[in-house]
Amino acid sequence: MPHELLLQVTPEIAANELLLKEYLSKQIKVAVNEIQHVSILKRSIDARQKSVKINLKVLIFLKGETFQETKFQLPDYKNVSNAQEVIVVGAGPAGLFAALQLIEVGLKPIVIERGKDVRGRRRDLKAINVDHVVNEDSNYCFGEGGAGTYSDGKLYTRSKKRGDVTRILELFVAFGATPDILIDAHPHIGTNKLPQIIQDIREKIIEFGGQVLFETRLTDILIKNNEVQGIVTQKGDTILANKIILATGHSARDIYELLDKKEVFIEAKPFALGVRAEHPQSLIDSIQYSCDYRGEHLPPAPYSIVKQVNGRGMYSFCMCPGGVIAPCATSPGEVVTNGWSPSKRDQITANSGIVIELKLEDFKPFAKFGALAGMEFQKNIEQKAWHLAGESQKVPAQRMIDFTQNRVSADIPKTSYVPGTTSVEMGQVFPGFLSQILREGFTEFGKSMRGYLTNEAILHAPESRTSSPVRIPRDLYSYEHLQIKGLYPCGEGAGYAGGIISAAIDGEKCALIIAEVLKK
Repeated sequence: MPHELLLQVTPEIAANELLLKEYLSKQIKVAVNEIQHVSILKRSIDARQKSVKINLKVLIFLKGETFQETKFQLPDYKNVSNAQEVIVVGAGPAGLFAALQLIEVGLKPIVIERGKDVRGRRRDLKAINVDHVVNEDSNYCFGEGGAGTYSDGKLYTRSKKRGDVTRILELFVAFGATPDILIDAHPHIGTNKLPQIIQDIREKIIEFGGQVLFETRLTDILIKNNEVQGIVTQKGDTILANKIILATGHSARDIYELLDKKEVFIEAKPFALGVRAEHPQSLIDSIQYSCDYRGEHLPPAPYSIVKQVNGRGMYSFCMCPGGVIAPCATSPGEVVTNGWSPSKRDQITANSGIVIELKLEDFKPFAKFGALAGMEFQKNIEQKAWHLAGESQKVPAQRMIDFTQNRVSADIPKTSYVPGTTSVEMGQVFPGFLSQILREGFTEFGKSMRGYLTNEAILHAPESRTSSPVRIPRDLYSYEHLQIKGLYPCGEGAGYAGGIISAAIDGEKCALIIAEVLKK
């Protein structure tokens, strides 16, 4: 029987197969050459003490014990070219994994995506970064793979109860992701590697009879007697189907407006909003690892902070070690920030969203917009930031201590945000209560992480697309919209997910439920 052990070792031992075998041989009292293979099952970093350790869960195979390398294979898909059709709106993780699951259960997905394919998106990302031109259908949020494709590819989720996280991770590995995502406590693919994986998923959908239509934006949902009949696209085409998975993402404001106009029930939802803070990665390393230099065996350090400030949660969100800040506006006349890291996380800066929980009562100034009040609150801040920074994709920016002291920064150093920055007193961007919470919160953050509160840190505003400001309500068990039969609100855009993994799980669940309904 292989030996399973939980252990804590130095980064050097964890990174070197021979050193690890030597360490384990002493633990289980066998000669090193008796150890045939060591499989690492789980890996995490423990930086609570001055001496950083690596937690490992390992399986040790001795000579004579059967060891087989795990091969991750895709399900046995069958061709669904002539099967019943289901429309999937949106080719983000919810839509793509819904499409794969539909094929697996013998249904034909017709995936429509307003943006371009994963390669075609790059020209539009360059346009927003360099020329400050926003393509409303192709940007960091819209296009094949959704917002996660070019904004990090984090696979960590706290939502273990939502479904089978391991299944999603194994599918990613089968499509080409490193098996390390099954091991690491905070798995991450990287913006440089995720596009090829997304492309391979799309090709698999097409290979087995599904359809994927790019630059095809939904402009109407055909509804008769409170049942869906199909959709209309911006090209004037009609696609008929009585099952629609609506997986449009949290930034598809036109979808919320369409539903509201058609009197399809939606509701305002609380979300979080704030700034994106950038520090030198070396500073975060020194704080988290309690050292001047982290060495070659430790990854760039992440951080996670949560505080209660004036009765509100203020916390770090989508932290990107060794990463950069990106412009994520989806319409002209607005500024939005987000962050991402390449697979090696080798940039010299670290950034994180620092956001505050909002409440429905905060949206009262926009009450006339009904269910869209939160969305209009969000939009107002993004448009104000655009005006303050010079009506381009530059962002309002301020040094962190200057912000806490209500002082305009005399200068802003070059940051990772390519379109550039404009020195602004951030209090002008946000409502007064939010600015005050942020100021007090950063002071509290500095007490928890000595060195975090510094003028070396640059705040960029706003970080406003943390989650959907609207919920499209659905039945708890059938996942069907409460009012419209055959409509399945799905993923982040519907308010039921918060990241790649939870969105993918939600997409699969919608597909499985549709399959059950159609079999009856």
